[in-house]
Amino acid sequence: PPAAPPSAAAPAAGKGPQHLKYPGKHEGLVVLGEKPLVAETPESLLDDDTTPIDKFYIRNNGQIPEEAKNPDAWKITIDGEVNNKIEITLGELKSKYKAVTRRMVLECGGNGRAGFSPPARGNQWGNGGAGCAEWTGVPLADLLKKAGLKPSAKYTAHYAADLHLSGDPSKPSISRGVRLEKAMDPNTMIVWAMNGQPLPNIHGGPVRLVVPGWSGSASQKWLTRITIRDREHDGPGMTEFSYRTPIKPMVPGGKADPANFRILESMPVRSIITNPANGAKFAAGTKELKLRGASWAGDLTVKQVDVSLDFGASWQRTTLEKPKNKYDWQRWTATVKLLTDGYFEIWARATDSKGAMQPHQAGFWNPQGYGGNAMHRIAVLVG
Repeated sequence: PPAAPPSAAAPAAGKGPQHLKYPGKHEGLVVLGEKPLVAETPESLLDDDTTPIDKFYIRNNGQIPEEAKNPDAWKITIDGEVNNKIEITLGELKSKYKAVTRRMVLECGGNGRAGFSPPARGNQWGNGGAGCAEWTGVPLADLLKKAGLKPSAKYTAHYAADLHLSGDPSKPSISRGVRLEKAMDPNTMIVWAMNGQPLPNIHGGPVRLVVPGWSGSASQKWLTRITIRDREHDGPGMTEFSYRTPIKPMVPGGKADPANFRILESMPVRSIITNPANGAKFAAGTKELKLRGASWAGDLTVKQVDVSLDFGASWQRTTLEKPKNKYDWQRWTATVKLLTDGYFEIWARATDSKGAMQPHQAGFWNPQGYGGNAMHRIAVLVG
């Protein structure tokens, strides 16, 4: 049976966000959906270099499985277009393969969806469907090499232990995959630890995939099987408009043609302001504000982050840190001068290593709202 559903604190007088009530999770997380459970992290809670587990966003597609009683006995199968089918327990995976730890961003494919107009279908994420944790596990490539890929191998198909919302055990709640080139990236990992702790059940424990830089839906939680296919995978979450963006730009709100869509792969460049928080108030006479934030760019890196206090009329370059490793986010800092008291908006804009810059508003509308990466804006009051 599925675990008992968490409760969301009722908003006062039917207004305001619903805050998460879930064991081990920060009560500042905002519930976007209850069936399945989805909760985002306000930008101001993403101020740590490494996102703590309690502040990490939650995205489910099915029912949350019960916690594994004996994690090391959990079995993973690799089959399909391979020479040698592999069945391995988590305990064997830990003992037979060399573990690595990398700090990498995991981001929901729908992050930024709330910025689309007209509204797109799905959970209305702001920027909080992302976090950057330290993941410990083994590169998926190590197991695929052991299995021996056939020349026909082209794509992965991921399967998991979470039950479909309908309760039908024959239906996967979601089953996505990636091109073989991405599966063989040494940063694509089967992981069992998060920030040095056993991977929590709510985050896919005891074992999950992490496919960094691409939509988080490819990073299957509660991983049980990876089937190698000779064609693009067509499981739930892979067809029609699911995790796809238009090839030719479409009229916002117009009728979409599935033939005009391609799979969302590398996520777009994004920056967030993590300090101060939106709505912060400062004493009269405050002459400068110290800003902090984070930025990332899917498979790419961030070249620069700029901030504006005058609605984009002028921009100031921030100090951008280097990533700890590939797919780590890049923290940034800046000090901005204030000439007067009053109301200010702070805008942040990142530019990726190929020169693509965040837009003022979410563009290239699509029915399920992918790729929305509008600049982050916060308001502060001085005096």
